[in-house]
Amino acid sequence: MSRTRTALLAALALVAGASGTALAVAPGDAGIAAVPCTVDYKVQNQWDTGFTAAVTVTNNTTAKSSWSLKWAYAGNQKVTSGWNAKISQSGTAVTAANESYNGTLATGGSVSFGFQGSYSGTNAVPATFTLDGVTCNVDGGGPTDPGPTDPGTPGTRVDNPYAGSKVYVNPEWSANAAAEPGGSRVANQPTGVWLDRIAAINGTGGKMGLRAHLDEALKQKGSGELVVQLVIYDLPGRDCSALASNGELGPTEIDKYKTQYIDPIAAILADPKYASLRIVNTVELDSLPNLVTNVTPRATATANCDTMKANGNYVKGVGYALNKLGDAPNVYNYVDAGHHGWLGWDDNFSATVQTIKQAATAEGATVNDVQGFITNTANYSALKEQNFTINDSVNGKSVRESKWVDWNRYVDELSYAQAFRQEAVNQGFPAGVGMLIDTSRNGWGGSARPTGPGAMTDVDTYVNGGKLDRRIHVGNWCNQSGAGLGERPKASPAAGIDAYVWIKPPGESDGSSSAIANDEGKGFDRMCDPTYTGNPRNNNNMSGALPNAPLSGHWFSAQFQQLMQNAYPAL
Repeated sequence: MSRTRTALLAALALVAGASGTALAVAPGDAGIAAVPCTVDYKVQNQWDTGFTAAVTVTNNTTAKSSWSLKWAYAGNQKVTSGWNAKISQSGTAVTAANESYNGTLATGGSVSFGFQGSYSGTNAVPATFTLDGVTCNVDGGGPTDPGPTDPGTPGTRVDNPYAGSKVYVNPEWSANAAAEPGGSRVANQPTGVWLDRIAAINGTGGKMGLRAHLDEALKQKGSGELVVQLVIYDLPGRDCSALASNGELGPTEIDKYKTQYIDPIAAILADPKYASLRIVNTVELDSLPNLVTNVTPRATATANCDTMKANGNYVKGVGYALNKLGDAPNVYNYVDAGHHGWLGWDDNFSATVQTIKQAATAEGATVNDVQGFITNTANYSALKEQNFTINDSVNGKSVRESKWVDWNRYVDELSYAQAFRQEAVNQGFPAGVGMLIDTSRNGWGGSARPTGPGAMTDVDTYVNGGKLDRRIHVGNWCNQSGAGLGERPKASPAAGIDAYVWIKPPGESDGSSSAIANDEGKGFDRMCDPTYTGNPRNNNNMSGALPNAPLSGHWFSAQFQQLMQNAYPAL
């Protein structure tokens, strides 16, 4: 079941910190023998009619392959949703049993789970617990006692997690940037942490895993607020319309996605140790829009996208991720909304919102599990075209008739993102949803940047002469020649926009410019080949890609140098 954000926002004053630590004593030892287990129960947030709680169980006896914790409430508390445990309730009696992925409980090991509940009157900590039949007694911790292992009171849920907050600097990306000539100028910028394989959760190839990043984030946090940006990106049949970022899971491996990818991530994010962090998930980039634009009968259809629409695993996967990840009260989910050059046409725009809403109400998720949407990740669309608008005309022809705009209703990302937010609200998403715009590679500065409008000779000359986005075609997406760093990350930069972000780390390749054998499941997409003459998705134009590019996600020094050279605002 899913946490309802509106309930968490309902109270302005939260009563937090109720806790108790239960000590299980071996029978016959009169409390002086070694303690076989501890149970730490903490009420994290509490409002007039509900609360969230975190429970940590530590096992000091022989290792377990499964576990079951039981307790009873003295009042009328009811568990309404839970995460990282199978929680059931009969009357006042509650049972929390392990999930498939966290049944192992080593000697000295701990496991954490959490839940949301309702109550009226008082909300006392349960008096007794039993762990696999061993009785545990509360040590007397009162409702204001933080408990001996309290990691700190988590921050109150906010409308915009970026407001008043620092953002995590990924030390691995920072080191790559700093090693480049001139890279120290941007090496302290926050970028996304990509969890693009199951192995990335624990770390692979010498790279930091999720817990390592979150531990580092706690160090960077200090006494203020800090946002950690994660990319949730491993759907079955991932990126059905391209090849460069194909994933490790086949089209039907939805169960593996749930149990081996989303569930372990959710377990880590729910750890009370990280409750003081604001964790932003950007959920499954370039996925749901494919179900609108790249399926039959569209000319851009692919067999893989038809398969994913038919089996429903994109919708199921995103819904499951939103539900499970959104359960933790300090987690904020933003769903991918493509970019204006993909979805800005009438037959794509509203249909994409409808598809996202379908996913946001699947697998136990609700629209309240969606904090907002993100556009332009791994793309290059200009933030704001300064030299023309969608309402301009030349010699009686609208700019919409130009080859570049091609009847799109938007010419840049800011106008598109603001309109997308409003359409989402119109279709039933909460009025407070926000937008993120990825500005990591859409600056388009340097000597080729136009300084004013194009000549009024005709509509194409006018648009092509004045547009800041210097790509050959708006459908080009891979390692684009001439691109530059865009606006630096910042909170609340425009109406309806929660932040400008660098989710796609500048300098990490979009895909290889030729076929490269690898064990990462990544194919060769001709849109990354600078000699490619195109397909229907870019109106059969040249790809505009840089040469000599490595696999997607790998460091691409030449691209990074170009991005710095063409940065706008300039470095």
